[in-house]
Amino acid sequence: MENTYSRRSFLKSSLLSSGGLLLSFTWLSSFRSADKMEELQLSEQWNQLSGYIKITPDNVIKIMCPNPEFGQNVMTSLPMMIAEELDADWKNVVVEIAPFDSSLYARQFSGGSQSVRQAWKPLRTVGGAARQMLQQAAAQTWGVPVNEVMTKAGVLSHANGKTATYGEMSSKAAAIPVPKDIKLKEVKSFDIVRKAQKNVEGKKIVTGKPLFGLDYQQEGMLIAMMVHPPAFGMQLKSFDASQALKMPGITSAFTIDVFPDTYAKDSFDTCSFNELVVVVGKSTWEVMNARKKLKVEWTLTPEKKETVNMFGRKVEQLVPAGLENTKGHLEKMKEMSAKSAKLLRKDGDPETAFKNAAKVIERTYTAPFLAHNCMEPMNFFAHVTTEKALLAGPLQAPEFAERTLSARLGLPIEKIDIQMTRMGGGFGRRAYDHYLVEAALISQKAKAPVKLIYTREDDMTYGIYRPMYTATYRAALDANKNLIAFHVKGGGIPEHPVHANRFPAGAVDHYMVEGWEIPSNITVGAFRAPGSNFNAAAEQSFLDELAEAMGKDPIEMRLELLKRAKENPVGTNNEYDADRYAAVLQLLREKSGWGKSENGKYGRGVAAYFCHNSYAAHVVDMVMKNGQPYVEKVTSVVDCGIVVNPDAATNMVQGAVVDGIGNALYGALTHKEGAPEQSNFHNYRIIRNNEAPKKIDVHFIQSEVDPTGLGEPPFPPVFGAVANALYKSTGKRFYNQPFSTEFSNS
Repeated sequence: MENTYSRRSFLKSSLLSSGGLLLSFTWLSSFRSADKMEELQLSEQWNQLSGYIKITPDNVIKIMCPNPEFGQNVMTSLPMMIAEELDADWKNVVVEIAPFDSSLYARQFSGGSQSVRQAWKPLRTVGGAARQMLQQAAAQTWGVPVNEVMTKAGVLSHANGKTATYGEMSSKAAAIPVPKDIKLKEVKSFDIVRKAQKNVEGKKIVTGKPLFGLDYQQEGMLIAMMVHPPAFGMQLKSFDASQALKMPGITSAFTIDVFPDTYAKDSFDTCSFNELVVVVGKSTWEVMNARKKLKVEWTLTPEKKETVNMFGRKVEQLVPAGLENTKGHLEKMKEMSAKSAKLLRKDGDPETAFKNAAKVIERTYTAPFLAHNCMEPMNFFAHVTTEKALLAGPLQAPEFAERTLSARLGLPIEKIDIQMTRMGGGFGRRAYDHYLVEAALISQKAKAPVKLIYTREDDMTYGIYRPMYTATYRAALDANKNLIAFHVKGGGIPEHPVHANRFPAGAVDHYMVEGWEIPSNITVGAFRAPGSNFNAAAEQSFLDELAEAMGKDPIEMRLELLKRAKENPVGTNNEYDADRYAAVLQLLREKSGWGKSENGKYGRGVAAYFCHNSYAAHVVDMVMKNGQPYVEKVTSVVDCGIVVNPDAATNMVQGAVVDGIGNALYGALTHKEGAPEQSNFHNYRIIRNNEAPKKIDVHFIQSEVDPTGLGEPPFPPVFGAVANALYKSTGKRFYNQPFSTEFSNS
């Protein structure tokens, strides 16, 4: 297999002062010199580069991981891809997280289940290039043809008996030009990729080493905490900090404007409250106590419109005035559901099909706002001077934040240094950069190095939630119980969740999808598998009920629809691959023992979904414990293409299952007069250790398709599988999340 990356990759080799090969790279730029690298001195400064392979004379290989890490284990999987093509000995590989540097990387971003997918060929190319350079060095040294030099586990060899470690050849290899035509391995020959490898930071995590943003320390650092309005739809009127300033350890108190009305926001500049009151002091405890002494007055905010740059597309957004309530939200959504909406897709003549149907099934589903609840609350360190800015902390999208910081601080990008720490959870919440900007503005105003820390209450009541959703599903059956038409009308506050071209689009002759939205001043953002986490719940619940009405097994009914989508598809823009979708369900049927009598003690629910380029399906086995539902076992099947690290991939699916069960049964954030009614885990219910399944049995489709996505795809179908298992366990259908609330009222 041969790939040319002359226009898509940049590799640079350098000779280390200690002797050895250092190969630095970016993913999507051309083969060219990097001016920034040319200016750097060797030795210790190499540790500041954002992407490289370093091979020392004693055969230790250091690989930098460019993407932020928040538990998806990219710090292991991405270096594995380099090490595979390098033919390294994984035992001799050392991994470090790379610092952020937009001049060296095209995509230092973790989100959208894209890290492995987008890095697959570029990072393998990095490893392959280094391997070929080492082979050429050995060939020149031994006077043999380069194609006769073999590599294995960090050792070069020739049939004449000569051998050398990579370290022994690394200095000579550094002088060889980087090859442009790079021969990559066949998948079947992999030695590292597709084999389970333990988390490279596992020992540091379990022994409590300082890895996270909250661990970050710097000499002279002060602590900052802020106070935001108590409700959405309110803003600062006035404040008196005189008593707070008298408290021990307090150095200052002031206000900041995060994104003033005149500021042109980018897509990840979402912010709930622009003007904040800030207290700065010497310790977290002192600042927390001083905050209580603030006297703050709030007032209502007027309606306004914002223009946001959504990846080059200017979008005007309405931010209404008023104090919103969950009860009012539900009433408005019900009203909107009854009105006509924006047509997103239409196949055939669904109106006529429904008019002539022998039976119409119609069901409506709802889901509340959800808080991300990362275990590590929002925090960031900043030291901003008139000349430069140093920032450090947990962040999913540093490249977007860098541009925002430059605009807000009035500093050129090259004067801004963002250092990435490990994240204690992300799920989309840390893609938004307001807390980093807040820290920088506080440091700039305080004229000191500052760490901004949110309490759990700050974090949960600040906003950027999963939107509130609803959807009405309708199906038309003929006299023989055949499905002849399908209609989805979905909406949300403040955005709808509908993906119009996903299953069962393409499998039904008469098909229609509509969407609508209600503006809100409650801020929302990406939440693990945006939109899909609700769609899968509603769609898969409805398909289960539809299968029952048709007198069919729920898995068999889905497979019949997929067969139609493959053999005689309706429309041409269907997003999914029917064969891959069906294969996941077929393997799930086998592995779960679907229909077998030994599983008769369970209320069994099944669901499958496609999103983020991958396919996932679950069977949830539920029992009733003390009158309450308990998921005892889950069987999961995923097709995400080539599985780079089966150990990490299994953990990812297991985490998605537990997270999905918890959110489906318990997750909800409600509002009264604009104020969040939940502020911490005493009243925001999440799944507890004793409520997690005893067993989560994970299987992957064995595939040679390039890796797709894994962080998000297993999450959405869990909701639907739980709903369907509840029906089998209780005899009652569940339409409104969280299901535990509806269950307690049944």
